[in-house]
Amino acid sequence: MASDTSDRLSLPFLQAGQAQKEITHNEALALIDMLLHPQAESATLTSPPSGAVVGECWIVAAGGTGAWAGHDGEFACLTSGGWRFAAPRAGLRIAVTDDGLTRVHDGSGWTLDPSRPDGFYVAGARVIGSRQAAIASPSGGAVIDVEARNATVQILTILRAHGLISTT
Repeated sequence: MASDTSDRLSLPFLQAGQAQKEITHNEALALIDMLLHPQAESATLTSPPSGAVVGECWIVAAGGTGAWAGHDGEFACLTSGGWRFAAPRAGLRIAVTDDGLTRVHDGSGWTLDPSRPDGFYVAGARVIGSRQAAIASPSGGAVIDVEARNATVQILTILRAHGLISTT
């Protein structure tokens, strides 16, 4: 094998003739435990919280200090063996408890997930907001422009089919 670790998650491999293989195996399990369905308590702390509980994790904010020094932007989890860190890869998604938002690593840093409770964002701008009340189909009026009404109904039908506006 060309490497001592796995390609995607850098999990340690057992080596032929290795003594105490359980240490390497247990380290791999600890990393899997961190990275499978990851959740962070916060993404704004620069130092380990004093009340941290084994099993809790954080995204280390820029300027990490103490046990987090040198681990800016990494995923830090407190384990029974101490702090363990995982360097993120592009596409890693982590739900953050304190603000209820999800962070996505883009390969160079953490960004907010575009799908948020208050809408959908593109380049930081909200392009789809919260669901609003239904828009009634056009009706009435003294003069009816059939072409305009048909075009409006078609637009509303398409928007409703895509779930962009309410049907009721």
